[in-house]
Amino acid sequence: MSAPVQDERLLAREHTYTSLSEKIGELALRPNGRLWFVAFVCALLLTLLFVAGVGELLAKGVGIWGINIPVAWAFALINYVWWIAIGMSGTFISGALYLARQKWRSALNRYAEAMTVFAVSVSGLFPIFHLGRPYFFYWVAFYPNRMALWPQWRSSLVWDFMAIVAYLAVSVMYWYVGLLPDLGSLRDQARTRGKQVFYGLLALGWRGEARHWKRFETLNLLLAGLAVPLVFSVHSMVALDFSEGAVPGWHSTMFPPFFVAGALFSGFAMALVLGIPLRHWLGLGDIITLKHLDNLSKMMLAAGLFVAYNYAVEFFMAYYGGDPYEIAEARDRLVGPYAWVFWTVVFCNVLTPLWLWSPRIRRKPAALFVIAMLVLIGMWFERFMLIVNSLFRPYLPSSWGMFYPTVWDLIFLFGSIGIFLLLFTLFVRWLPIVATYEMRKLVHELKEPG
Repeated sequence: MSAPVQDERLLAREHTYTSLSEKIGELALRPNGRLWFVAFVCALLLTLLFVAGVGELLAKGVGIWGINIPVAWAFALINYVWWIAIGMSGTFISGALYLARQKWRSALNRYAEAMTVFAVSVSGLFPIFHLGRPYFFYWVAFYPNRMALWPQWRSSLVWDFMAIVAYLAVSVMYWYVGLLPDLGSLRDQARTRGKQVFYGLLALGWRGEARHWKRFETLNLLLAGLAVPLVFSVHSMVALDFSEGAVPGWHSTMFPPFFVAGALFSGFAMALVLGIPLRHWLGLGDIITLKHLDNLSKMMLAAGLFVAYNYAVEFFMAYYGGDPYEIAEARDRLVGPYAWVFWTVVFCNVLTPLWLWSPRIRRKPAALFVIAMLVLIGMWFERFMLIVNSLFRPYLPSSWGMFYPTVWDLIFLFGSIGIFLLLFTLFVRWLPIVATYEMRKLVHELKEPG
């Protein structure tokens, strides 16, 4: 066996209950390091750039973006679908693998759940900003209002709003409930009065009593059972936003499973993009092992194959159906003005993941990081292809028009990345990024398998 820790048995050999608690707790209790400070400052600058963009948007309206007629939806919707897709796999990694009793999830579930909460929070901003009057966003909510503007229950947009709010609420509860035992541990390990009070308030009186653990396990199981179906319902609703439109390239019943697979594909990629640097910079190679990276890579490969299959089916159905507008949209993807977007998607989402068939590649963190980054880029361009390429040439040639992004489009894109990274760096600094109690349970089972 090579030098890096590749199997959980070595985890039990190297750690005891106390050493695990001290190692993971020290990451949240130690002073700020230089590397963390640099990452925090970069994320903060991008966030301030996003705030400046929001101010400009509220002052001048959505005209600061490059949207026009016929491309009335562009970067805002692209970013929305991209971010909400990234959040899907976090709950799947934590909830679905918990229900399936997969023990290897213990090293990944905490930061994957945080990734879900932050990504879904960022995604929810873009539909609001895209409204003509974003300060009235609550009008889409299902409540009895005095102006009799009742929701249209046959519209997928109403159900989309309900699904996202439900998913965000369940994800936050699932993440926070899982934190309670570790927050109590941090409260007891803290050396200053301020940190003791801070973690004590967050721990909600956790004392590790038998009745606490019984209620904790029951609630954790219930929330996992609620969260996993929401993974499929939320992105299916996002897909229905498109498939209800009589637009070439959108009007397809295959969109719900296609969108779910794409969400898991990009979500697993983000889990690798975040997990590999954490593993390297925080010295977690004995907790987030090469086996964990290998398993994540296999799941990303499986989702990627399904996504590639859907790309092929889209072209097949366009020509099999014989609709001239669908055929024209398919040809535009191949040789039209935005053909470079399609071929970028093919390179990033179809060809690049094929390297994951190799077991050697799946156990090389640097190679996995590059592949996962390319997948995230490819999935963003896939949403660009889906939205812009389907809108810029509608049925009437007299209505055709190109879309050109402005600097404000780019500011909102990179600013949203800044918000996500800012939230994640604060999470890494103040909260345990690995579930200590689950790792201790795993060590116990490995030390005493009977």
